[in-house]
Amino acid sequence: MRETPVFIDGPQGPLEALYQDLPDAKGVALICHPNPIQGGTMLNKVVSTLQRAARDAGFATLRFNYRGVGASAGTSVAGVEEIDDARAAARWLRQAQPELPMTLFGFSFGGYVAGALSGELEAAGERLRQVFLIAPAAARFKEADALAQSVPLTIIQPEADEVIEPGVVYDWSGALQRPHELLKVAECGHFFHGKLTDLKDLVMPRLLAEPV
Repeated sequence: MRETPVFIDGPQGPLEALYQDLPDAKGVALICHPNPIQGGTMLNKVVSTLQRAARDAGFATLRFNYRGVGASAGTSVAGVEEIDDARAAARWLRQAQPELPMTLFGFSFGGYVAGALSGELEAAGERLRQVFLIAPAAARFKEADALAQSVPLTIIQPEADEVIEPGVVYDWSGALQRPHELLKVAECGHFFHGKLTDLKDLVMPRLLAEPV
């Protein structure tokens, strides 16, 4: 079974996306890609790895291109506006799957987008299952409470990250008042070169486990 190309009604026009439905899915997963100004797209290999992990764990998945990326309308700004795009994607996914709990993934800049979106969705009463932030752009978070507070949170940070300073992520994680899990990946750079299997191995058991 393959992902199906779809277009989502976004704030600046259609957003290009790939959707994979599953029979008897136990949840849905929305995946947010890296910085569009620096070449990030929904086809990024870390994003692709996260999509496969979610699919293999029994989740219907949606990944999408922010405004101005690929065939998505609009202009990339790599700011809070991309959270608006992610909100539109979450709305589309919820309409496609009204009953299933939603898991959010974000890589790099997408970690900021997914994290900020998680707090918004929780405040709106959305049924969230889990949040995974991979090498997140932690310095972009202005408020510690931007994250959803009542959903399991996993932060995965490469220890040799050349794009996101690991110490910034560790300090941010340490300052979070809410419970969460911080996983450090040794001898690993930002894009998980040679470590994508390790990333999937970290994500899969957490997806398969039933959240408390």
